[in-house]
Amino acid sequence: MLKTLLLTGYEPFLKFETNPTESAVKSLNGTSIGEYKIVSRVYPVSFKSIACLIKKDIDEVKPDAIVHLGLAGNIHSVHLERIAINCIDGRPDNEGFHPNGEKISEDGPDAIFSSLPLKRLEKVLLENNIPVTISNSAGTYLCNNLMYCSLYYLKEKNLNIPSGFVHVPANMEISIANKIPGWPQNYINVAVTKIIENL
Repeated sequence: MLKTLLLTGYEPFLKFETNPTESAVKSLNGTSIGEYKIVSRVYPVSFKSIACLIKKDIDEVKPDAIVHLGLAGNIHSVHLERIAINCIDGRPDNEGFHPNGEKISEDGPDAIFSSLPLKRLEKVLLENNIPVTISNSAGTYLCNNLMYCSLYYLKEKNLNIPSGFVHVPANMEISIANKIPGWPQNYINVAVTKIIENL
C-alpha cells in the first residue's frame, strides 16, 4: 500500500507572472512516485494564511512525508533547505502585508532543521546530472515561513516524518521575462520527482 506525500507549491508573486512550483505540484498531483501517492496543494503568498493552511492540510491529509516547493528567482540549482528560522522579513506579500522582522511564533524555537535526508538527496540529484546545493538559509519570506510552521506543527503533534523545503530555479517563461537563470519546467518536475523517489 502506498504512503501519502503532501507536496506544496505557491501561486505567482511579486514580479513573476507564473510559478514553476504551482506547475510542478499540479502536474504531479494524484500520481504515484516511488512509495508515495502525491497529494498536492497550491498556497497563496499570504503571511496571515500560511500557518492555518499547512496545519489544516497536515490534519486532513495525514501525510507520511512532506515536500514544500518554492521559487528562488536567481538560483542556478535546486536548493535543499537545511534550516528554517523564527523570523519574517522582506517585501510585501500578495495581500500587501509588509513584514519587518517579526517572529513567526512568540514561543517557538529560534530555528528548526529539515528532516529530509539532505545528503542522500544531494547525492542522487548529482548522480542524475541535476545541479543541487544544500542551502543554509531559506530566507525570511513565505518559503521560510511555511517551512518553519510546518516543522513546528509536526513537532507539536509528535509526528516524526520526513519534511522540508526545496527551492527551485525559475522556469524558462520567468527566465526570459526577467533575464534571470531558468530551467525548462519539465526539468524542474524531474528534479522534484527524483527527490520524492529517494526520501
